[in-house]
Amino acid sequence: MRVQQRVYSNSGVEALQAQGLPNLLARLLAARSVSAEDWSLQEMPHLLKPDALTGATRMAQLLADAITQQKRILIIGDYDADGATATSVAMRGLDMMGARVDFLVPNRFEYGYGLTPEIVALAATQQPEVILTVDNGIASIDGVAAAKALGMQVLITDHHLPGEQTPAADCIVNPNQRGCDFPSKHLAGVGVMFYVLIALRAELKQRGMLAEDEVHLGSLLDLVALGTVADLVRLDANNRILVRQGLKRIRQGMACPGILAILKLAGRDPAQVNAQDLGFYVGPRLNAAGRLDDMTIGIRCLLAETPLEAMQYAQQLHVLNAERKQIEAEMQWDAMADLTHDFTDSQYTISVFQPDWHQGVIGILASRIKERFHRPVIAFADAGDGLIKGSGRSIAGLHLRDALDLVTKQQPDLIVKFGGHAMAAGLSIRAVDFARFQHTFEQVVQSLIDAETLQEILETDGSLEVHEMTMQTAELLTQQVWGQGFPQPVFYDRFQVLQQRILGEKHLKLRLQKHNQQFDAIYFQHAELLPEQIEIAYALQVNEFNGNRNLQLQVMHAVTA
Repeated sequence: MRVQQRVYSNSGVEALQAQGLPNLLARLLAARSVSAEDWSLQEMPHLLKPDALTGATRMAQLLADAITQQKRILIIGDYDADGATATSVAMRGLDMMGARVDFLVPNRFEYGYGLTPEIVALAATQQPEVILTVDNGIASIDGVAAAKALGMQVLITDHHLPGEQTPAADCIVNPNQRGCDFPSKHLAGVGVMFYVLIALRAELKQRGMLAEDEVHLGSLLDLVALGTVADLVRLDANNRILVRQGLKRIRQGMACPGILAILKLAGRDPAQVNAQDLGFYVGPRLNAAGRLDDMTIGIRCLLAETPLEAMQYAQQLHVLNAERKQIEAEMQWDAMADLTHDFTDSQYTISVFQPDWHQGVIGILASRIKERFHRPVIAFADAGDGLIKGSGRSIAGLHLRDALDLVTKQQPDLIVKFGGHAMAAGLSIRAVDFARFQHTFEQVVQSLIDAETLQEILETDGSLEVHEMTMQTAELLTQQVWGQGFPQPVFYDRFQVLQQRILGEKHLKLRLQKHNQQFDAIYFQHAELLPEQIEIAYALQVNEFNGNRNLQLQVMHAVTA
């Protein structure tokens, strides 16, 4: 790993300080290309307008017609946290505006991903007149055709990259579809649905069907924030507005009962919640339903009207998440044992498969292996009928979906189906083709990137003065919105190790000293003792334990040489 410091301009820092920001925060924001003007445009009135999102106005008209005619609308969602929040936002928002609406989420193990013909057949038993997809559908050519053949109107909201052919739906809203000039290409599925609701509210007002202040879509922002953070989309300026406003609602105690129940079981204080809490505590519990069971549990939790009902669903999610952790640990042990013997530094990719691995957990496994080896990783599990299903995670510099597209162009019979985006993708291949896929994927990636891309780079924000290493600073930083594409501040300094001990056989608890000032620190997933003098990359965090809050350094990387 190579450690390098982010750069910033002094003029940028000074302009942000003129807005009243502390020097440190101004420096951090300037290093992330945030201007003083950007910082002044953080409230909801500065959110990008829906009329720039291709198809949003037309879809609003079609949904308004459906509401007027009281047509039965069925939402088809995805089975991850983004899909669950998008489904919940669609359900709540459409219900507020008088729609007859219900939802259906496919079980990933029975029906696969997206609006498949099988899901359409299942949906048809509910006799919907309109199918509305959320966080899926842009690749569902056969499914849309099946729905249209049954006389259903099909509306697609999605954010995934389209293939060469798009479905013949009645309307598509996707910032990444060809011809869409929407300035933010990084909306999550839940963000796209939220924009459609904004457009729909405007359409209903124009028709005289809603009073000016009758529907408050801001009440959905806690769900929008959760799905946006959990789906790891880039937190550009527009997404940061959505997340910031959603966090504000949660901190004010105005979140839906489901989010509050999950936070309670995770031991997180809603009044102190931050984006990392949504990503590390709420999102995984929600995802556990789709990974191991049925995401309907997660959606019911988010739609619950009372704290009691929400807690009942949240407890089910909590149990599923504990089970997911156990399964993941066993799979990770198997994979790492094999890779310890088989992996070589000359490899550009890692593809792994064991027939007894759990389909719902291979995405997490791929992420863990990627973090350990800094290579594009695809983990496969048995999908039945001679097929294996893969979930991939990429590194900076390699667009994973484009790489799989090139594999398909070189060997059209190899991949049965695939989809995804730059950093994550899914695919299916025949089990007998695994070795051929390994070889082809390796060759394709070698043609797309060079060896330098395989060297992991840790960007830091440089050194912190001792007087800046305080609880006040940690709390200031914790309350900001950090995430994908807008990374959490990481600092780099030299310390003396005063004390160290191993916790639970896998974490290192430390007492460090810098310039006669001592600090508690934790180094997760590291069970080897450090030398007395050490340079570390670290984040400031507020450690809460038994009702006490204190400053702790979270070690991200240690340079021992």
